[in-house]
Amino acid sequence: MTGSFWFAPAAGAYALLFGAAAVGLFLWQVKRKGGRAPVAFKLLRGPGETIRRRMAKFDEDLPQNLLICSFGPPFAGLTVTLIVSKLFPATPWLVWTGIGLGGIIAVAGTGLSFRVAMRHLKRFRDDKLGYLGEREVAEHLRPLWARGYQIFHDVPAQGATKAFNLDHVAVGPAGVTVIEVKTRRKGNARPGFKEHVVVFDGQKFIWPWGEDRHGLDQVLNEAQWLQRFIFERLGLDTPVRAVLALPGWWVEVQARSPVNVVNSKNVALAVEGNGPRLLSDKEIDLISRQLDTLCRDVED
Repeated sequence: MTGSFWFAPAAGAYALLFGAAAVGLFLWQVKRKGGRAPVAFKLLRGPGETIRRRMAKFDEDLPQNLLICSFGPPFAGLTVTLIVSKLFPATPWLVWTGIGLGGIIAVAGTGLSFRVAMRHLKRFRDDKLGYLGEREVAEHLRPLWARGYQIFHDVPAQGATKAFNLDHVAVGPAGVTVIEVKTRRKGNARPGFKEHVVVFDGQKFIWPWGEDRHGLDQVLNEAQWLQRFIFERLGLDTPVRAVLALPGWWVEVQARSPVNVVNSKNVALAVEGNGPRLLSDKEIDLISRQLDTLCRDVED
């Protein structure tokens, strides 16, 4: 065996040992010096907290993921080729088989890694847009604080099969409202359509590029979940209204619907409405306490 054969494994072992030593030394220093936070922080979730955490995880994992995607497939292919060449040096057809297998592994692995990288980059791009959209809606909800409302963001919820979150919940004199945010990019418009206008006919959205019901069923289900949650916790059978906010879009509503679809700038008006007072100060406080318990889990 030549020295070059052992170089790659030795380099990998060194990297692992260096990382383990650095982490071990840090933990030893932390334990020796002691000290702790002055309080056990449990903060309320901010707008887009779920997306913020996912984006932070993307940033944290980016260096190692790029390293694996870039060098993993060629390294694997080269390793297979070297092993076969060293084990069967006197058998040419096996040597060429090893070279071919290593090449296939390198090429196929690189292609797969490229697809995975593109998928994660697209997800990060979409997350950034969604995060900004939720932040903008939160800013337009801020005036409601002065009018007796409690606002909660990114409320965690547990469904029958999976967990989800409510983008925003407003609790105040006009009742309880769930606000779902859908921030969608503008693209090429069909002939006769304006690229900044979306039409809601009461059943579906008519976008410049096509039609769908994106977000409508989701926010209705969220409102139903929250209504059940409040009843189970407090025995209050208060209706929960559903609002779907579309930041950056001019919204033309052609028919009434259980979902109030608005531009993000009009979200506060949609929450307050024009109806009578539905909740007393005591009921607002009771419901807010339950939502506060759900949302107070931020430690970083």
